[in-house]
Amino acid sequence: MGELYGRLEAYGKSDIYPFHMPGHKRNGESAKGPLAAAYGLDITEIDGFDNLHQAEGILRREQERAAALYGAGCSYYLVNGSTCGILSAVFSVTKQGDRILMARNCHKSVYHAAYLRGLRTVYVYPGMAEGEGWADFGIAGAVEPEDVEAALRENPDCAAVILTSPTYEGVVSDVGKIADIAHSHRIPLIVDEAHGAHLGFHGAYPAGSVRLGADLVIHSVHKTLPAMTQTALLHWNHNGSREMGAGRKHGTGTDGGALADRRRLERYLAVFQTSSPSYVLMASVSNCMDMVEKEGAERLDRLLGYRRGLEKAVEKCRYVKLPEVGVSLRQDPCKLVIGVADGRMTGWELYDILLKKYRLQMEMAAEGYVLAIVTMMDGAEGWKRLSSALVEIDAGLREDSKPGMRRGGRTAEACREKKSAPEALRQADMGGRRTGCAWMPGNETVMTIAEAYDAVQEEIPLEDAAGRISAAFLNLYPPGIPLVAPGERLDGKMLETLLDYAGRHLKVQGVEGGRIRVVKSQAVFENRIEDN
Repeated sequence: MGELYGRLEAYGKSDIYPFHMPGHKRNGESAKGPLAAAYGLDITEIDGFDNLHQAEGILRREQERAAALYGAGCSYYLVNGSTCGILSAVFSVTKQGDRILMARNCHKSVYHAAYLRGLRTVYVYPGMAEGEGWADFGIAGAVEPEDVEAALRENPDCAAVILTSPTYEGVVSDVGKIADIAHSHRIPLIVDEAHGAHLGFHGAYPAGSVRLGADLVIHSVHKTLPAMTQTALLHWNHNGSREMGAGRKHGTGTDGGALADRRRLERYLAVFQTSSPSYVLMASVSNCMDMVEKEGAERLDRLLGYRRGLEKAVEKCRYVKLPEVGVSLRQDPCKLVIGVADGRMTGWELYDILLKKYRLQMEMAAEGYVLAIVTMMDGAEGWKRLSSALVEIDAGLREDSKPGMRRGGRTAEACREKKSAPEALRQADMGGRRTGCAWMPGNETVMTIAEAYDAVQEEIPLEDAAGRISAAFLNLYPPGIPLVAPGERLDGKMLETLLDYAGRHLKVQGVEGGRIRVVKSQAVFENRIEDN
């Protein structure tokens, strides 16, 4: 049990009467059932419980414990999710209007930071995932160090590099090499490691980005660790070197020449993080860190054993397949990608069968696979049920069975023939179901995100948008990676993709009633005049 939770529990049982916020006054009548107990722990910044925005007592000790676990210079509790950490990180290492190098498969919160900061974005694109079976599902792979180096040489004025590792499907980039490259250019590396809070606590898993040298690392501790939804951590590393000295592109010179200024980071955390942080959520992080420290390695080892058992059972299957994991530690074992070979069943169909027949809720369905997230908290029963279900599903697929039908009446095989780019980044939400297909956009950038987002706009039918400049983010969720960002031109290829979605009744965020918002032509003309 973490120190914070223990103190909250003791305070809740004390005879101190709360003439302070919150309004429920720790009164169990405010809620019913299990939720009522949480009200007894829910307090504000009162005597003895510190203040997250200027931690000097128990919250400082809790954050120092997290920093020690991950090997960071400083760690910060976040109760506004990883989004808060990403916004704060990006703002802390850039100035208004800077140029930033970012992986195209970054989360939408990075794009929102680019908008708010008026950043000029340069994209680096991941290749295909390595290892047996990964290319069959068309899953996007890692961001390669040589691509980062090339992009920085072409854009020497970039203020920072930001990438996502591991990805939604668990693909890990070579963060150590990329950090070295960024530092050779005297700029910081930010890693959105939201899906990798468990990394670094067991030798059979990839290493964590903090120890690999990233300057700022963001973790969603609720995604793969036992913490409550909305909890996250932001880690700061004292990177940078004396030999860089005055040559650093950014920073105020505090923290002995660190590439990411810790004081600036804390100022932006005060901006983007709520001034009324939930002690229930922070206690959840505290308990999570306690479990990771005491039981993390053992539980992660147990997870590997369960996974090997599942892989052994699926080896006997004719059509149900799991891609190989562990090629140079470029994949995270906590992500289970499950597909059906030869197009005999789409990911959507497999998702439906697992849920409706076997009562197994997957994380997401894509065109050729489903994704399951497994953690150190999964028990033997869940693994056994999944293993039995997959073996039974495979046994029910006859050799003469027809390939599964894609939504809209097209076969999965026909869909594969049409693909012209990696299958990893088109994710959708349809009727509450997480679903998707993948595609790697390479759109022409005409304006910055901020210029297009704030320009004079008009709404037009989607089918009339070829050649126009998007004024909105167009994405399917999860994982929230934009197909089109504001300021990018909608070419015929992208329009065909969007119309294909519409024909299959997939919900694209940014398209409403078959219409999208674009920049008025005059606004583009006026912007170019100003630039000249």
